[in-house]
Amino acid sequence: MSAELLATLAAEEERLQFTRFDNDVALALGTFLLEAARERELPVVVSVRRGQQRLFHAALPGTAPDNDAWIERKSRVVDRYGHSSYYVGTSFRVRGKTFEEASRLDPAEYAAHGGVFPVIVIGVGPVGTVGVSGLPQAEDHAFVVEQVEAFLDSRAQRTT
Repeated sequence: MSAELLATLAAEEERLQFTRFDNDVALALGTFLLEAARERELPVVVSVRRGQQRLFHAALPGTAPDNDAWIERKSRVVDRYGHSSYYVGTSFRVRGKTFEEASRLDPAEYAAHGGVFPVIVIGVGPVGTVGVSGLPQAEDHAFVVEQVEAFLDSRAQRTT
């Protein structure tokens, strides 16, 4: 893992921010990801949360209860660090460490693997999470970023 990847991941978080985020936006975002995943026949669980409240959750064919657990573990990482789960795991690897050993957090509760992205409101900061689980971590992350970007563009939410 390189510092270049870390910079790319940080730039995604800087670029993909919401002007507002309420229950209606969360439901629309979850539906947007769900439709894209269905269209591609991806075996993923989709989750959208504001704070600790899960506002959207769907499990597509090919998923298992383990995917629900992965979403929860990755979401806890985003809640704790304020960055995407992929960014957090990459930041540890760039320093030559593993998240599991260096964070001293229970791996049954926290997973710094790609797939959960912070919902950041401009002028406020992180207020929730959006994520998927079911693909390899880089693919989970790439799908979420791609869909958040398309969602923000479709709703004219982006300011940059």
